[in-house]
Amino acid sequence: MLLKKHQQFAGLLQKHGQEIGKVVDFNPAKDRLFPFDFTASNTALSAETVADTNTFSDYVTSTLQQNHCRYGIGGYFEHRTLYARSTHFNTSDEARRLHLGIDIWAEAGTPVYASFTGKIHSYADNDHFGDYGPTIILEHNFYGLTFFALYGHLNREALKGLYPGKLIQKNEEIARFGTSEENGSWPPHLHYQLMFDMEGNEGDYPGVCKLSEKEKYLQNTPDPNLILRFPVQR
Repeated sequence: MLLKKHQQFAGLLQKHGQEIGKVVDFNPAKDRLFPFDFTASNTALSAETVADTNTFSDYVTSTLQQNHCRYGIGGYFEHRTLYARSTHFNTSDEARRLHLGIDIWAEAGTPVYASFTGKIHSYADNDHFGDYGPTIILEHNFYGLTFFALYGHLNREALKGLYPGKLIQKNEEIARFGTSEENGSWPPHLHYQLMFDMEGNEGDYPGVCKLSEKEKYLQNTPDPNLILRFPVQR
């Protein structure tokens, strides 16, 4: 059933691509994306760098600046060693290391938008080291197919005035990238993730899973780049 949803979703987005709004202000004619690699193969990124939020933030910022990129991008089903920085991703049997969304890295205060008209499903301040921090989940119905979009690592101010069911318009600014002090102690970025089924969760949904759970989460979390439509960077 979920596999059919994947096919239906991809088909609808391809057919009605002109109706997809933006998630961030990205102009493919002039904005460059840096493809971050947070797997073990990135030997330039040490465990010590990742463990300290300020040092990690300096790494992200300097990498973007040196490569003349407005945004960094990456992460969909990437097996990341960096989650060892927080016990939030550790479990007794198997650590969670597989990233389920796409991260967009940029400076704090970067505007975030709803890519479709929809409504607030839920929201929360997941205020733990390594967690999402302020999080908004939107519910969309696109030509009869319901899906959910999770926006994580936002600014705390964005949660004010929200309530479940509140209507949100396409391309409406819903938040901004949070600072490290409010976004779960990460370099400023947006975690953008799609789900077909919230599985009873509110204000939260796993953004990282165990490698052994890959197939399960592949079924429920389609590729966010179907909406972002960022070009492949080399």
